[in-house]
Amino acid sequence: MIEGVGTGAAPETATIYVRQPGRRGGLEDLKEIWAYRELLYFLTWREVKVRYKQTVLGAAWAIMQPLFTMAVFSLVFGRLARMPSDGIPYPIWSYAALLPWQFFTQALSSASGSLVGNANLIRKVYFPRAIAPASSVLFGLVDFSLAFVVLLAMMVYFGRRLTWEVVLLPLFLGLAVMTALGAGLWLSALTVRYRDFRFVVPFLNQLWLFATPVIYPSSLLPGPWRMLSGLNPMTGAVEGFRWCLLGTSRPGAMLVFSATVAVVLLGSGALYFRTVERSFADEV
Repeated sequence: MIEGVGTGAAPETATIYVRQPGRRGGLEDLKEIWAYRELLYFLTWREVKVRYKQTVLGAAWAIMQPLFTMAVFSLVFGRLARMPSDGIPYPIWSYAALLPWQFFTQALSSASGSLVGNANLIRKVYFPRAIAPASSVLFGLVDFSLAFVVLLAMMVYFGRRLTWEVVLLPLFLGLAVMTALGAGLWLSALTVRYRDFRFVVPFLNQLWLFATPVIYPSSLLPGPWRMLSGLNPMTGAVEGFRWCLLGTSRPGAMLVFSATVAVVLLGSGALYFRTVERSFADEV
């Protein structure tokens, strides 16, 4: 409340409302994000335009990146190293795993710097801060959809037919989304306070790649180590993609471990993000 100052004049008052993040529950957070869904769409679409603005090939880069990576993996690990691929041609076997993996790494890298990248917007207006990393994750689905068309063409080329398991594919994509969003909430909040975390993300992606059965099959791991690899939520996503699309072995108990860790990662990331988001406007 601000009172006017003047001699012999009636005091004038004006009320200033300041809206800022407060302590809310999970349901209230979701309702607020839904109320700002148009902003979520705008930020996601802006990510698309910024990524492909003034590019020669445009959205074709979404296809070329996993396609060229698959070609290198097929040459080095499939032909030279003779890496087993569950009896499936290595190119399509590795590409089926690269789809969720490329989505995850792109979403994580973009989400980790989303708050710093939207610093001007965060300082000026209020909106649920979780929309920033969420829009980066949703943007990754655009590239994923384009690259998925290539996988369908490869299945036709290699004579692979879709089976009923393909209806479960959205569940494994959802597992990758949960993992990317959970890790993105953690890293985006930490990057605001500790800017050197932006250098940690590329190194983290490299380590995470070797801990995920993208290049090698999980069947190479001994029994206890295979179950332990299920604590990596992207293991469940990758193995689930191969099972749904190529008919490899069912993930089984490994999937339970991966899904549990993904839920914990997303829940803890949302909790930490909500705890520190009040200071984002001052620190960003």
